[in-house]
Amino acid sequence: MNQDFLQTAHGLKLERRYRALKEKLADLEWLTHGSVTPNHPGNWRWTRKVKAKTISVALSQEQAGLFKEAIANHRKLESILREMRAISQEVLLKSTVGIRKKSSQKNIPKAP
Repeated sequence: MNQDFLQTAHGLKLERRYRALKEKLADLEWLTHGSVTPNHPGNWRWTRKVKAKTISVALSQEQAGLFKEAIANHRKLESILREMRAISQEVLLKSTVGIRKKSSQKNIPKAP
């Protein structure tokens, strides 16, 4: 990897943002996916997909609160990972020499 790009103002900005995102990852607590919805008064239901099947579990009020936090953390995780991937792809593409594309000669008439 050529470090020249990472020494530019844009490269340094991307690297700082990437490091900040890594720190955000470390701050996340419990994670899970799915959704929590009210079922009956005082009862809640956690629903998620497992191997293309919908699975539901009854939860107490206290459990529902914990699961809602874990689901929010999971969404934050996914958002952070999307941004980290985008930054990584940009840095990897701009810090290395790519292949040169051949110019299209289709519409240029050949000399007689």
